[in-house]
Amino acid sequence: MHDQPRYTALQASSFFADGSSSRSLPAGTVARGQLKDDAVFHTGKVGDDDATEFPLPVDGAVMARGRVMYDAYCALCHGVTGAGDGMVVLRGFTKPPVLYEERLRNAPVGHFFDVMTNGFGAMPDHASQIKVADRWAIAAYLRALQAAGSATLEDVPAADRERLSAERDRPQQPAAPPGAAR
Repeated sequence: MHDQPRYTALQASSFFADGSSSRSLPAGTVARGQLKDDAVFHTGKVGDDDATEFPLPVDGAVMARGRVMYDAYCALCHGVTGAGDGMVVLRGFTKPPVLYEERLRNAPVGHFFDVMTNGFGAMPDHASQIKVADRWAIAAYLRALQAAGSATLEDVPAADRERLSAERDRPQQPAAPPGAAR
């Protein structure tokens, strides 16, 4: 037991018929945590078409996570409102499309997941940086940005509309200079 034979990886061996000490993985072996049994969740596609529905329930927690991830990875180019006016664009990079333009509002949700996963045009892929569930959360948050970016005053409930009108009509106080007592 003190002096047992052992092999270093890829070292020759007379024990196996093929002369190798390393064994190939059995067919169909999947690494732990790498089983991608839900194709829509992992690809954003149903067959060859972009998914039109979210493969996970969208709730407040998903939306909150989507906003955090959008702010971290997307707002630099797309801007905080999705208008394509992020800091990277202000520094001279190519302006991305406005996320709430009609063409993108009508795009299936799987399109956004696919673009984040594989990149598109000047946008690089983010698959190695953003987890699958977080890409779906960003897609959900994008839908909220699209709704907000294309909303009109008529979309606001009547009670809130009156409050917003009152705030708009109230005279604004000038900002105090820095260091001034309030």
